[in-house]
Amino acid sequence: MNFRYFSRYFHFSKQQRIGIFILFAIMIGLQVFYLLSDFEVLDVEDSNKDNWLAYQSEIDKEKLDGENKKTTNYLFNPNFISDYKGYKLGMTVEEIDRLMAFRKENKFVNSADEFQKVTGISDSLLNKIAPLFKFPNWIQQKAGLKTRQVNFVKNDFTKKAKFEILDINQANQEDLMKLYGIGEGLSERILKQKEILGCFVSMEQMKDIWGLSPEVIIELNSHFKVVIPPSLKKIKVNDASLKELSQFFYFKYALAKQIVTYRSMNGNFDNIEDLAKIKDFPVEKAKIISLYLEF
Repeated sequence: MNFRYFSRYFHFSKQQRIGIFILFAIMIGLQVFYLLSDFEVLDVEDSNKDNWLAYQSEIDKEKLDGENKKTTNYLFNPNFISDYKGYKLGMTVEEIDRLMAFRKENKFVNSADEFQKVTGISDSLLNKIAPLFKFPNWIQQKAGLKTRQVNFVKNDFTKKAKFEILDINQANQEDLMKLYGIGEGLSERILKQKEILGCFVSMEQMKDIWGLSPEVIIELNSHFKVVIPPSLKKIKVNDASLKELSQFFYFKYALAKQIVTYRSMNGNFDNIEDLAKIKDFPVEKAKIISLYLEF
């Protein structure tokens, strides 16, 4: 083998030899550093680990307490019991249906005994759920009755010979607050709704007011009626602009836009039935809405 041929590749100048020497020195230094250094990864303790574990422990304890805690049973009016509520209380489907049929006749049970007669529940179930019954304040328990016998009579307010039935559109806050269950907040809400609508046209509109319980609505219907004032400015549905229609309480902007589009393509509306053909029209409130419109 001719080594002279390869020797020319290993002929370096003085500066190159110095450079190679320095390179080897650096490589050897790095190897020594690598061998002498400890590169073992240490577990870094999270400074908040103990706090987190303590917090998680509290959460687990709360969950356990919540599972062991007994369900709180709140008082309720049995006249307005739902299917689910009745099922949870232990009533059968037939017993619940009997109560629903009784209520459809616009009748009310006023005592635990009457509730049992209507539904046909057992004495043991009655003993269990009767303490949860809460009837309106105008029904008072008679004194000296036998165990489980809960009969009620109307209070002095309703015993008065006759009371004047007022026009809800003329009622003020003081008139409304005379009724049981209506305070300052609810009375202001009723008056605000009247202001938005211009006036009430039906006592059915009480159901649209947030916060009014069924018992309070019954009281309102007993003491107030609706007299539509002649000053009510009706909306001319065939001439009203999109802005005017969208400002009406029962019409949202999207529905108002559909009304204007339908009117421009098909002509004027003759009655509420024509208007109810539009998609998303609140058909269930058509009768009330018609009293605010002029065709």
